[in-house]
Amino acid sequence: MTATETPRLPFYRLAPGIHGPLLALTRAATKGLDRSLVELLLIRASQLNHCAFCLDMHVTDARKAGETDERIALLGAWEEATGLYSPKERAALALTEAVTLLTDGFVPDEVYDRAAAHFEDADLVRLIALITAINSWNRINVAARIPVGASLAPAEAVPAEAAPAGGAS
Repeated sequence: MTATETPRLPFYRLAPGIHGPLLALTRAATKGLDRSLVELLLIRASQLNHCAFCLDMHVTDARKAGETDERIALLGAWEEATGLYSPKERAALALTEAVTLLTDGFVPDEVYDRAAAHFEDADLVRLIALITAINSWNRINVAARIPVGASLAPAEAVPAEAAPAGGAS
């Protein structure tokens, strides 16, 4: 394991009260949404945030949901992969990118309106909550360097022997 792969903190063990509510938000946000679409959005946000842990998890989950290797592999270039993603999926992917990046400090009206044209208000709320949740997971996992394949259960997220020196375990 290189220095960049070494976990920094046993994050979920040190802060077990964070894992449950974030998991509850994620579950609530996915209620009623197509599982395949959910996984595509989780993968795309995780690509943008460079979260290897989440990418590994959600690529596996997307395959279980019936996604093809082609659609998963080309997700990073969804705008150029015309015909591979439906207009509804493309609208949700655009919204995912806008909420994830917030480069101009806002979600452009045209991106929001495009998504609103494909989703009822309650589903749009769930999409935004889902994108917010995956961004939280990504940022925590990247900052704490949660390794690919680690368990996120609060007592098991990082084994004690992998915790950094200095009493952080």
